[in-house]
Amino acid sequence: PKVVEVLVRMRTGKEKKVKIPEFCPVCGGKVAKKGAEEKNFTDGRFRPKGGVMSKNFSLLPLSVAYYCVNSRCPAKNERYLEHFVSVFEIYELGPKILRRFKDEGLITDAADIFALEEEDIASLERFGEKSAGNIINEIKNKKKISLARFLWALGILHVGEETAIDIGKKILEHKSAARPQDIIDVAEKIKLEDWQKIPNIGPAIGASIYGYFENKSNLAFLKKLDNAGVKIISPKITKAAQKLAGKTFVLTGGLQTLTRDEAKDRIRSLGGDISSSVSKAVDYVVAGSEPGEKYEKARKLGVKIITEKEFLRIIK
Repeated sequence: PKVVEVLVRMRTGKEKKVKIPEFCPVCGGKVAKKGAEEKNFTDGRFRPKGGVMSKNFSLLPLSVAYYCVNSRCPAKNERYLEHFVSVFEIYELGPKILRRFKDEGLITDAADIFALEEEDIASLERFGEKSAGNIINEIKNKKKISLARFLWALGILHVGEETAIDIGKKILEHKSAARPQDIIDVAEKIKLEDWQKIPNIGPAIGASIYGYFENKSNLAFLKKLDNAGVKIISPKITKAAQKLAGKTFVLTGGLQTLTRDEAKDRIRSLGGDISSSVSKAVDYVVAGSEPGEKYEKARKLGVKIITEKEFLRIIK
């Protein structure tokens, strides 16, 4: 998404200039412009000066992004809780329920969710034994999660679903991760430059990952998840699983025989990588029905374009 143009003709003259607050309306913490500083903030996360690095390492300006610098801001914590339960797919815990549990003192962070008991919830107004039982059963059933989704759930700055997969691969080079403590053990051995050398990551994202695992509060949170019994499912790496190792794919257009997510999962299971953008570093562009701009860019760059049938033969 991008701004194409400013629709000046739609202005009425009654527009008001937006005044950016100096302090967070929730916690009173200082409000800063993203990219305005180059140091680590109190949460141990790195912000590069002038913007953030994109996947192709170009600087993305963040001139209109303002945020609260207080790492303990209740509003930020609330949004993180929502992100965490969404990635863990704990659907019984919506935003209103999470807020209620926080207000009642039942949880202070995401790890506390796994320590909840049925009687804690059933005693609350508008909650009964049935709803409490449903919530607890859902939480218990979601204690196991894939390595990539676990890393994504941590909310590390700049780390989305795809980058979490790259981090997981780096961790598995050192040790099979079956619990959060395994990630702590590995992260202590990985240096800043090692994170930054991972394909598709680069300097700013690498620094953010390194900063996260250097922060004592974050490590304490991981240990808390470990003590709560959260289990991690790591992919098994075999020779067959490395069939597409070193190959990068871009998907464009609609696929007939499988969904976009199924295609991505299949590529990853065979050791391949997914890219959201076309460049000369991409090996294949899989063109489905009604391919978009990625198809044209691949054609101009000379990147190999394959049909869905050809793709299916490759992943057999």
